[in-house]
Amino acid sequence: MNFAKIVFTGAFIGLTFAATNASASVLETVKQRGIVNCGTDNTVPGFGYLNTTTGQMEGLDVDFCRAVAAAVLGDAAKVKFVTVTDKSRFDAVLTNQVDVVFAHTTVTPARESSIAIDFLPINFYDGTGIMVKTSGGVKAFADLEGATICTTQGSSTERVLTSAFKTRGWKESKVLTYENLEKLFAALNAGRCDAISTDKSALAARAGNASSPADYLILPETLDKSPFAGFVVANDSKWRNALRWITFALFQAEESKITQANLAEALKSDDPFVQKFLGVNAGNGKAFGLPDDFVAQAVKAVGNYGEIYDRNLGPKTKMYLERKGTPNAGWTDGGAIYSPLWN
Repeated sequence: MNFAKIVFTGAFIGLTFAATNASASVLETVKQRGIVNCGTDNTVPGFGYLNTTTGQMEGLDVDFCRAVAAAVLGDAAKVKFVTVTDKSRFDAVLTNQVDVVFAHTTVTPARESSIAIDFLPINFYDGTGIMVKTSGGVKAFADLEGATICTTQGSSTERVLTSAFKTRGWKESKVLTYENLEKLFAALNAGRCDAISTDKSALAARAGNASSPADYLILPETLDKSPFAGFVVANDSKWRNALRWITFALFQAEESKITQANLAEALKSDDPFVQKFLGVNAGNGKAFGLPDDFVAQAVKAVGNYGEIYDRNLGPKTKMYLERKGTPNAGWTDGGAIYSPLWN
């Protein structure tokens, strides 16, 4: 009898603890703390990169971190960037080291079902590519049979490569892994790898920022799809939904042609949709636990999605990645960057 009572009491305590945890949202924690802890890489130009000249973090992922801080706290500077790697990024969220991760992370069912994370909307469409040194004479993936191909630890690219080898019957080919993209690129240059494999955008960024970009060739094949999204801890719908709609807001702002430059004018618009969207009149913020002007704050801080893309990956950057004719174009231009209705 006593044993049963102890077991019941322990179960009750466990249930109470779980219920307490379930009721506490990261959104409230962030508001009380006054800082967003955002996990991102610092070795990937165009996405998450520490500019050693300016000492500032920059990139598409970094701008999404800043947008969250602006929307939730009203100030894009209220963000702490926490460096994560492909291997550490999930643990960083699960152990509360960070509130959200934006780090060129591919959406997969296994990750969302078994790691206890929830993905945010896809904010970049990519594919798994292969890069070689031009001096090796390799022109196509078929030329790499029996080669050593390197990638980053904990990335989905390991699975993609293993599957590609098996499909082609390449029994002598090997995969080696390195901690991050900086070490991966160094391994290629040192001759420890015949080729390196990761998302094509990261390969383009690394080659574009090299002292001699012509020394590198990205092979024409795309081995697999690689859609990127931020992610948060699972089952915190309040935090997840707030960040989902902050992301969608940047997409919608581009579609509605609301920019950093014309935001002040847009705030004076008599269009009911624009008034509500920007929180001038009965906005959407309250429903998400955010200020009514959360969209205006995000756009003021980083611009709309198109501005973020152009600043980090556009034609004036070293890693220029064309949007036109790709899924990264807005849906009105035939792409997949798309916001649900705000009505």
